[in-house]
Formats: sequence, C-alpha cells, structure tokens
Amino acid sequence: MNIFKRLFKIGEAEANSAIDNMEDPIKLTEQGIRDLKQDLDKNLEALAQVKALAIRAKNDQDEYLDKKEDYHNKAILILKKGERGEMDKTESDRLAREALVKKEEAQKHVERSEEEAKKFNENVAQLERNIQTIKSNISNWENELKTLKARVKVSNATKSLNKQMAEIDSSSTVSMLERMKEKVAQEEALAEAYGDIAGASKSIDDELEKAASSTEAKAEDDLSKLKDQLGLNEDKK
Repeated sequence: MNIFKRLFKIGEAEANSAIDNMEDPIKLTEQGIRDLKQDLDKNLEALAQVKALAIRAKNDQDEYLDKKEDYHNKAILILKKGERGEMDKTESDRLAREALVKKEEAQKHVERSEEEAKKFNENVAQLERNIQTIKSNISNWENELKTLKARVKVSNATKSLNKQMAEIDSSSTVSMLERMKEKVAQEEALAEAYGDIAGASKSIDDELEKAASSTEAKAEDDLSKLKDQLGLNEDKK
C-alpha cells in the first residue's frame, strides 16, 4: 500500500511531487496494482492463519468446558460415595476437593480460551475488512488503468501533433508563400508581355503584306479582260 500512499493521497506534498515527476504513469500504476495484489495475498494468508488460531481457541474453550463439567460431576459422585459409605468419607472429601480444584483450573482455561477466541475473531473481522478494501481498490484501479491508458494515448498523440505544429516556422512559411505569389505574378506579367509583342509583330507583317501584295489588283484586271471577251463589260460600250 505504500506506493499508493505516496501517489494518490491528494494534498500531501510528497504525493504531488511524485505525481509531477513520474515519467511513465502507466507503468507506475501497473506496479501499484501489483503491490496491492501482493498485499491481498499477504492478508489472505494472515486471515487463514488467524482463523486457524480462532478455531483452535474455540475448540480449547469447548474442551475445557467439558473438563469443567466432568470435574464437577466427579466431585458430586465422590461425595455421594462417601455419604453412602462406599468409600472413606475423609478420602472422598479429599478427592472431591481435588476435583473442584481441577474444575477451577478448567474454568480459568475456559476464560482464557474464550478471551483468545474473541481477540482472534476481532482480528479475523479486521482482516476481512482489509481484504474487501484491497479487492475494491484493485478493481477500481484496474478500471482506472484502462481509462488512463486511453487518456495517455490521446495525450501523446495530441502532444506529438502540437509539437510538430510548434516546430513549424510560421514566419518563414508566410514569407515563402509571398515569394511564390510574387513569382506567379511575375510569370503572368511576362506571359502577357510576350503576348503583346507577338500580337504587335503579327499586325505589322499583315499590313506590310497587304501593302506589297499585287494579287488583288491582278485579279481585278483578269476579271475585266474576261468580261471584255464575253461582251459583258458595259462600261466600255
């Protein structure tokens, strides 16, 4: 029970210090439960031994009660024999007296055995209460251990995530994103500039081609000649 006195008596400075400094609450709790189970085994063994003593004391009490009754009956029988003349009266008185002495000794043994049996039974009751308390504590802490394992698992996962988040340099990340944004904007502007240049170059070439081309004039002249041949050129008539 010592480890739980150190760990789980809230309010004691030693307990708080132990809890604050413990590195593995799961292993420490498991060790505490093992200690409780060892205490349970010791109490069960002590209970068996004390119960045996209580049974022995009760048997002694019953035995001495029987002896007390036997000595009492023997004293009566011997006195009656003396009165009936079946034995010397002086001798019967002596023997009856001895029987009464033995009866008194037996009575003292009865009282002693009764007191011992009472004390042992009180010890048995106390040990049984201790055993029930330990069993209840073991059951409670085994249930608490299940909950504690789940809480530690979640806590470790949360701690790991928070640690990773804490290690991220937010300022450098924002700076990197700004540079990426600027780079994209620069690439877009450059693409637009090339587009303007390409468009301007194409327009100039078209104008120059149109100005230098004789295809349209030749087609017009050929059309006029064909109309003359067909007599369709009315303007000349």
